[in-house]
Amino acid sequence: MPDNSVNWAAKILAVTRKDLVSEFRTRYAVNAVVMFALVTLTVISMSLGMMVPSTELLAALFWIILFFAAMSGLAQVFIREEETGTAMILKLSSPGLTIFFGKLLFNLLLLTTLAILIVPLFIILFHSSPNNWAVFLTGLALGVAGLAGATTIIAAIVARASIKGALFTVLSFPVLAPLLIAVIEISKVGLAGGGFGDISAPLQLLVAYNVVMITVSMMLFDFVWRQ
Repeated sequence: MPDNSVNWAAKILAVTRKDLVSEFRTRYAVNAVVMFALVTLTVISMSLGMMVPSTELLAALFWIILFFAAMSGLAQVFIREEETGTAMILKLSSPGLTIFFGKLLFNLLLLTTLAILIVPLFIILFHSSPNNWAVFLTGLALGVAGLAGATTIIAAIVARASIKGALFTVLSFPVLAPLLIAVIEISKVGLAGGGFGDISAPLQLLVAYNVVMITVSMMLFDFVWRQ
């Protein structure tokens, strides 16, 4: 059993490592998400000028930027397999769950890198930082995990479609709407300086969303991937 667990973890890491090596060669997803985030942050900051936005507006802007930046790059994990003709080799060589968790880990690393880049830029450009970092970072960590979990299964669904980019965003938004509502509420409380007692409802929703989304994705992935 321990040998099987080690072997399973090694296969997941091998899938993630393959995507990382491929991404370092092309830098398509990294360039897409980083450039989108930088341009959007700069344009919105210049549009607001000297105006001091409310914490509600700041929280919504932060997650809108993160959401659309993620949409520009996260679908590539499966689209790249179809375009380079490696999807069939991957299907024959690895179990479905191994591929799912390998791709999920890659998307999680990509989103974490994006969040690490966006947060300091957001603070500098909008002259506002969270008054309760613990609440803000809790919402950010759970939001990034949920975003990666949902977009991984959706990316697998749209990988073989002819209009992948538009379809990925259109399908993702309704699925991610509950997550976005919860993380915007938690970020608003974090920016305003509220405590964990003020985010119990959105926090419970966010944890439940992540558990349900990752469980459903695990159950459906093999069927979606091998069709």
